Amino acid sequence: MQNPIVAENFLLESDAAQELYHGYAAGAPIIDYHCHLPPEQLASDHRFANLTDIWLRGDHYKWRAMRANGISEDGITGSASDREKHRNWAATLPYTMRNPLYHWSLMELDRYFGVDSILGPDNADAIYDRCSEMLQGPDFSVRSLVDKMNVKVICTTDDPTDRLEHHQRIKADPFSCQVLPGFRPDKSILIAAEGYNEYMDQLARAADREIHSYDDLLEALHDRIAYFHDLGCRISDHGLNELYDVSYTDGEIRTTFASRRSGGAVSAEEARKFQTALLVELCREYHRRDWAQQFHLGALRNNNDRILRNLGADAGVDSIGDFSQARGLARLLNTLDNSDQLARTIVYNLNPADNEVMATMVGNFNDGSVAGKMQFGSAWWFLDQLDGMEKQMNVLSNMGLLSRFVGMLTDSRSFLSFPRHEYFRRLLCNMFGQDIERGLLPDDRKFIGQLIENICYHNAKNYFNFPA
Repeated sequence: MQNPIVAENFLLESDAAQELYHGYAAGAPIIDYHCHLPPEQLASDHRFANLTDIWLRGDHYKWRAMRANGISEDGITGSASDREKHRNWAATLPYTMRNPLYHWSLMELDRYFGVDSILGPDNADAIYDRCSEMLQGPDFSVRSLVDKMNVKVICTTDDPTDRLEHHQRIKADPFSCQVLPGFRPDKSILIAAEGYNEYMDQLARAADREIHSYDDLLEALHDRIAYFHDLGCRISDHGLNELYDVSYTDGEIRTTFASRRSGGAVSAEEARKFQTALLVELCREYHRRDWAQQFHLGALRNNNDRILRNLGADAGVDSIGDFSQARGLARLLNTLDNSDQLARTIVYNLNPADNEVMATMVGNFNDGSVAGKMQFGSAWWFLDQLDGMEKQMNVLSNMGLLSRFVGMLTDSRSFLSFPRHEYFRRLLCNMFGQDIERGLLPDDRKFIGQLIENICYHNAKNYFNFPA
């Protein structure tokens, strides 16, 4: 018996949608080209101690929901036992109805563990015991979980200072999924951040060179890009509030960096100029290396100082920001395009008010060199749910070519998050199925099925220059 909510035709509201999903989308492999899975666990083929260990630890989505449900922090991230934390989540889940966590949680329990009942207080212990026991079996190491979901490529998110020793171990001991690093140099860009000089010292050690000047910084970052490239990296990522529409001179950037390196303060305007200048230089190097570049824009992070002090970043106290996006994004893309140094680019938007802004902006810079070169990225973070995914796909359909979309990613730290690809695929098929039923599209299920299969897998496979 399958879970009555996430059953065979979950979200598929027509015969056409069901045929498209089961015939074309369901069996397509997964390319998860942006996530936060820990590479050390993939290298060691890690096993989790129990259901809380794999499902709740580090999942700030669930932490946020439990806080809203009146669970104390001790019972979420504190000293409570793993069983008690699971009970707290089981008590919360029924109250997440209409939040994406409700569907995701049911799918995760069903797809990985075959749990065909809805988790709640009455069956919390039984499900905990059953799943925890299964996690000790041979089919529930992290590599087995990845293989179970038919994942063929995983791109992790890695700082330039990372030695990538775990990726080296995976390369020496490969399995069914290719695991590649992703280059995320935000800490080198945010010059006004606390601890910037200490970070520069770390980068200097990683690059095995001294960093005193701005030119030294560029050389160090180029060295790290080369190092990442040799280990298969073909994608960068930037998680920034916004991009800036500012002018600068090379002299100003060198002076700002030298002042910061000697312990001086940096003004907000100097920081904006520095971010813009260094980002342009990095993007030029990505283009030279034939990488794709990603920009995650619009998050207002770490709003709750108390939780930040106690738990650190990524603890569930981030939100959507209302930053100005159009002019800064236009300036960056235009600067790079003017010198023919604009790499394949994916822009993710967190504020739904900016969906059309982002979709129309990236469309300005397609040049015919690559199908779908400029991508309005998948619904991200707070928009990664039924309504948000549908809005993103509708905006992309209206302003660009959904048929050239590189599809879904998990952006997750959890090895149980891959059913989010299934969720996306079901919504995609339902959207096309509805249009067929309404007479808005021809009932050519073979052609449309191939478009769907492309969005689910082939577009990403062809878009990214991953090493063979």
